[in-house]
Amino acid sequence: MNTQLVNEISIFVLAIFLGFEVISKVPTILHTPLMSGSNAIHGVILVGAMVIMASASGPLQLTLGFVAVVLATINMVGGYVVTDRMLEMFKSRNPKGPSKP
Repeated sequence: MNTQLVNEISIFVLAIFLGFEVISKVPTILHTPLMSGSNAIHGVILVGAMVIMASASGPLQLTLGFVAVVLATINMVGGYVVTDRMLEMFKSRNPKGPSKP
């Protein structure tokens, strides 16, 4: 088996475990602010995944690139959905109109 391919798969698997461990250690109360604050990072990850997928040379690399693009897209869209829900919490439920004398 190709040594470079084994290295790339190893890095991919380690990144999955590292990401899971980092996210699972974040307290629940911090998930929403962290997710809304990291939407830009998710966008950069998506662009990086698309660049890597564009330079894929084999079916395995193309498949892994596609999976990376799909997961990054889900992560980015989820961040925006959570941000929208969080901002909805701060809106006034009773809009104040002009007061009558």
